[in-house]
Amino acid sequence: MDDGHAADKPTVLFVCVHNAGRSQMAAGFLRALAGDRVEVLSAGSEPKDQINPIAVEAMAEVGIDIAGNSPKVLTVDAVREADAVITMGCGDACPIFPGKRYEDWELDDPAGQPIERVRPIRDAIRARVEILLGELS
Repeated sequence: MDDGHAADKPTVLFVCVHNAGRSQMAAGFLRALAGDRVEVLSAGSEPKDQINPIAVEAMAEVGIDIAGNSPKVLTVDAVREADAVITMGCGDACPIFPGKRYEDWELDDPAGQPIERVRPIRDAIRARVEILLGELS
């Protein structure tokens, strides 16, 4: 019986520098694909004041609304809570805790890119999120 406790639900933290593009798109995909089966967090080592509007537009094209999200600063607590930490170019800014799953996804930064360049980044993120979700299930 499910008592609403999150202990059996994996938590995934997506981290990039600005928490304005890649990590927000990844979080959007995982929320859409996993529903409430996975706790999804995202953060940045140096968060911007708003999400990249081109990332918002690229996600809207595939029916996922991330416009209401806002960049958050990466905290040690967020990393501690996560079962899997997916980094995207934040380098040494991400604290490492033993026993956690870490993956670094090499993806171009969509910042300052036109939508034509952001779509392939979005699609690469979706493919990786689908693989990750399969491994978490």
